[in-house]
Order: sequence, then structure tokens, then C-alpha cells
Amino acid sequence: MELYIGGMAQGKKAYVLQERGIAKEEIWDDFEVWFREELQGKKPAEEDARAILAGRPEIAIICDEVGIGIVPMDAFEREYRERLGRFLIEVAKRADRVERITVSYTHLRAHETRRHL
Repeated sequence: MELYIGGMAQGKKAYVLQERGIAKEEIWDDFEVWFREELQGKKPAEEDARAILAGRPEIAIICDEVGIGIVPMDAFEREYRERLGRFLIEVAKRADRVERITVSYTHLRAHETRRHL
């Protein structure tokens, strides 16, 4: 599993497709949209995502950064932001590769191969 995170419209998908050479079928794009829809439908987003990821260990997740900026006043928006952030931490710990992308360039490689801290 690989995780690619960054701001909206920063070239994450193009980077994953072109630079990393990952096939479209192996990409879970707009993860943050799926996660929000799960929460809005009162579904167990984290549990559902874990089940999907368990069956697709080769998947590359692309997600917009949602935890930077002003804390939302709306209770749902705060919960969404917090739960997505915590889940992405969990994903990053298990991922073989984690990259933060800004304007189509990788700025941070958390780790290239799985290692335990």
C-alpha cells in the first residue's frame, strides 16, 4: 500500500500515474471524498476502509490534505477532519511508501520501505 497526500489540485494523481507508473485500477483517488460520504451516511468509515484495504494491499491511496487551516465551526466538519487525519496516520504507519505532493513535486518521503520506529 502507498499513500500520496497533498493539497487540492496539486498534481497528485498525475504524479502517481506518470512518475510512479501505477495503473489507474490500482489507485484509490479522492479518498477524502469517499471518507466524508461514509461519515455523512452514518457508516463506519474507518472499519469499511480497513476491510477494503485488507483485500487490496497493492493499492495507492490519493488523498487531499484536510487538516491544515482554520478549525471548522461545524461539528461534523471537525469530526470528519479529525477522524480522517487519525485514519491516515494509521494508513501511513502500514504503508510501504508515503509521499506528500505539492505542485506535482514530492517534498517529503516519510519512508521508502516499511520500517518500524
